[in-house]
Amino acid sequence: MSVPDPTPPRKLSRLGLYIPFGLLALLIVVWSGAWVWARGEAIRRLDATATALRHAGYEVAWRDRSIGGYPFRLNIALTEARIRDRSGWGLETPRLEGQAFMHAPTHWIVAAPEGLTFVRPTGGPVRVSGRLIRASLSHFANAPPNISFEGTGLTFTPGAGAAPFGLSAAERVEIHLRRAPAELGDEAGVWVSVQDGKAQLAGLLGRIAGDKPVSIAWDSRLTKVDALRGATWADAVAAWSRAGGRINVKRAGLTAGDALIGVNSGALGVGSDGRLTGVLDVSLRQAPRALGALGASGSVAPDQAAAAAAVAGARQGSDEVAHATINFEGDRTTLGPVVLWPAPKVYEPR
Repeated sequence: MSVPDPTPPRKLSRLGLYIPFGLLALLIVVWSGAWVWARGEAIRRLDATATALRHAGYEVAWRDRSIGGYPFRLNIALTEARIRDRSGWGLETPRLEGQAFMHAPTHWIVAAPEGLTFVRPTGGPVRVSGRLIRASLSHFANAPPNISFEGTGLTFTPGAGAAPFGLSAAERVEIHLRRAPAELGDEAGVWVSVQDGKAQLAGLLGRIAGDKPVSIAWDSRLTKVDALRGATWADAVAAWSRAGGRINVKRAGLTAGDALIGVNSGALGVGSDGRLTGVLDVSLRQAPRALGALGASGSVAPDQAAAAAAVAGARQGSDEVAHATINFEGDRTTLGPVVLWPAPKVYEPR
């Protein structure tokens, strides 16, 4: 009687070993394709934005552009980038870097690691350098999108032949623009903060502050922000103004040494001539001294500065704080009944 041969064991299939590697390879191919598409989309949108700005009258240029960051980021670097509008305001930087993660392609962080230069229409260029200069941009479907700027350890250096700038340095500068949630209405918030600033000694702030720190705070709400649209800054502001847009100031202040301008409340707009309109309710500390510095610097005619100082002195209490109103009406800025200077221009009408 013979014993049957045992059934030989079946060879294990290697399919289970290959499937994970195959899926990984497929994932890499799909992800790589998505990254290439996102890169192309970033290039297309950047070029489209630059073209639209040029058609609107802006000067937009850069020398070189590179895009990398594979596999998880989109990194865009522009060298010798600049933008300038028709009124003369401009922004330039040796290198501009932008970054967005693939899982959040509409949230960009932008930095100027080598500093930047902003150009004033009449005052000329001011070079800005610091430990950190960056901004974030998101929610591009909003009007306006969310924008935040942050700078630390900043220095401000006017270019050769340029007019002085009010600050020579600031430890921290922040600017934020945020669209309000839909349930709160057609509004956006604007916040500005300058901490531990150092005044330019040759300028007006230097005369008032001396070697003491300068701080600035601004908290306001913009109404009718959906109307803030247009091919140029002037078009957008004019459309916003026609729609009844206003700036409601919640709190603001400028501290320069012992002098203080505090804004308790106010409502501002823009007239058809492009100039600021409205009223600010202010508190002034050391106002006669500050107004005297205005007259001494030539920023205000000496007799007008003296009249404004008299008004502030008459309204000043024992705490050396005067309460008054600053009015922007017609083409004038007034402190109480005294004309100080022309109302600021927000844009230049065509």
